[in-house]
Amino acid sequence: MVLVSLPAPNFIAPAILKNDEIIENFNFQNYVSGKITVLFFWPMDFTFVCPSEIIAFNNLYDSFKERKVELVGVSIDSVFVHNAWRKTPINEGGIGNIKFIMVSDVKQEIQKSYGIVHPTLGVALRASFLIDKKFCVRHQVVNDLPLGRNIKDMIRTIDALQFHEKNGEVCPANWKQGKPAMTPSPDGVRNYFRDHLKDL
Repeated sequence: MVLVSLPAPNFIAPAILKNDEIIENFNFQNYVSGKITVLFFWPMDFTFVCPSEIIAFNNLYDSFKERKVELVGVSIDSVFVHNAWRKTPINEGGIGNIKFIMVSDVKQEIQKSYGIVHPTLGVALRASFLIDKKFCVRHQVVNDLPLGRNIKDMIRTIDALQFHEKNGEVCPANWKQGKPAMTPSPDGVRNYFRDHLKDL
């Protein structure tokens, strides 16, 4: 399912905050109202590729915060399993002190609403959604279970979205913050290719 350009599906579910507080009725849309958000899914706690991705997101937490972006993670595990995983040291297979909210999708309703259920295993694929301030999905990436995500590229995509919102220009392939963008017109394309074709 492609959700890009559509409203993000809302959900209300149990969640655990970074201070270990458990909320039974976490309302996603209310929590992120007016903020850019990265919502990401992983298959299951206490597994293999999953902790590397969650730790990578956590390591870049300050980079997301600098951009005023909320991080919300979801899997089918209960909040109690999430909490146990957070309490387990990294060198013992845990994830340590995670700074973002972890949502419990025990009923598997959230992953279904985002269309990212593995067709035979029933767990979520490795999916990430970039949601803008108007609660519209602007970017999504979905990996199969063996393939870990590039978390830094999500930062790059956030930079592109914020640049476009501020300047109106569009961001060509491999664009990075500080690099030239493109005016969305035939002349803009010609000018960009004339001066920056080597950047592609």
